[in-house]
Amino acid sequence: MQAPDDFNPNPGEAIELEPGLQRILAPNPSSMTYRGTNTYVIGETDLAVIDPGPALPDHLQAILSAVEPRQKVTHIIVTHSHLDHSPLAAELSQITGAPIYAYGSSAAGRSEVMTRLAAAGMTGGGEGIDLDFQPDLTVAHGDIIKGSDWALEVIHTPGHLGNHIALAWNDACFTADHVMGWASSLVSPPDGDLSDFMASCYRLKERQWRVFHPGHGAPVTDPTARLDWLIAHRQSREAAVLECLAQGPATALSLAQVIYTEIPASLLAAAERNVFAHLIDLVGKNRVSQIGDLEPTSKFQLRK
Repeated sequence: MQAPDDFNPNPGEAIELEPGLQRILAPNPSSMTYRGTNTYVIGETDLAVIDPGPALPDHLQAILSAVEPRQKVTHIIVTHSHLDHSPLAAELSQITGAPIYAYGSSAAGRSEVMTRLAAAGMTGGGEGIDLDFQPDLTVAHGDIIKGSDWALEVIHTPGHLGNHIALAWNDACFTADHVMGWASSLVSPPDGDLSDFMASCYRLKERQWRVFHPGHGAPVTDPTARLDWLIAHRQSREAAVLECLAQGPATALSLAQVIYTEIPASLLAAAERNVFAHLIDLVGKNRVSQIGDLEPTSKFQLRK
């Protein structure tokens, strides 16, 4: 899905999306972050800052400038600890005195198979991990984080990263990098886990939502349709992997070269990671088996 051209807010400008909610765009555009990271500020008096973003002085000043004299930052909530979402949290906490809430450190919530891959030396791709991240207070699925005039329900949504959470705010949801309108979420082992990603999509589908506020890009105004698209997109990729494996054993790289015929060479490594994520998921479903140890360079075959 192509990014909408009309989403191009000014970095650093606090934009009111609805009463009690502002969005501030960080000045870190890239192929992974689109226009930049969306930082959200919730509340009228006690404020929650969701995803302070990368450690950029201009963005820190923009967040602080959005706080009026009658207001105070009382909560800092990090949806996940990629370098474009979490590093500024520590400095913002030092200045405001607000504690940092998150699911846990960068290794929290990682599945068993991804833990083994990480221990074997595989590192993640994509936005990069904030290895130093440590919240002051950890939250779990179903927890409620409250301010004087707002409440956020924690929804654990691993898949893009093990410690990824979404935040329900009445019938709106802050979906961070799990659901975005401009692109599908990156799922790159060992940080990303496709089995967890799909389960998290179905978890979000259990409820009726008015709008999703993503970590990058414009609000998603038809959440159900977007979740259906993400699920169907991943199912189509799975079907393509199985179709190729029907021709014989193959590696993630050779499968990516067949499936992703229209991408530039610079994106082939990311495509290979994506295929590897599907292969791990298919192994877990007993539809595919690897030849030898489970590694990025392993050959895979259909299970008979």
